[in-house]
Amino acid sequence: MPPPAASSTYTRYETRRRDPNPRAVALLVIGVRGHFASLTAPAMPAIATTVALCRGAGIPVIYTRHVDPVRPSPPLAECAFAAGTGLEETLRGMGVDEVIVAGVMTNLCCETTARDAFVRGFRVFFSADATATASRDLHEATLVNMAYGFAYIVDCERLEAAFGKDK
Repeated sequence: MPPPAASSTYTRYETRRRDPNPRAVALLVIGVRGHFASLTAPAMPAIATTVALCRGAGIPVIYTRHVDPVRPSPPLAECAFAAGTGLEETLRGMGVDEVIVAGVMTNLCCETTARDAFVRGFRVFFSADATATASRDLHEATLVNMAYGFAYIVDCERLEAAFGKDK
């Protein structure tokens, strides 16, 4: 599924606006691995851009069930806050109180991770263009759910503008 254009997606559902704080945020890249290659492919340019923007701003990037070939880190369980992953403790130890969620599947592990982060007291930013799933309807439904109360919706353009302010 091609990722929806940011202007036609997240701005339509945006109920409030806020930029991530580069000094307090981490990027969680969910499920980007071979099993989901066909779902991930359309969003890979935006996922790669999001990762590059975050790294450029000095923001930690944490992958689940995937080892980053450029900067290896231990992968976590598929849904990042699952019991035993230690993710919450790791993030808190790094001084992180905000997360950006990117990856696949928008409506399953990405949404679950975002909700779990929210109930644990993290401010959540959910990527409209660096997430993907099996259908546009499922993708859009998650964006509506996230924007309604669990997360701020962002895209690569919004992140680039936000991280550029601090330079």
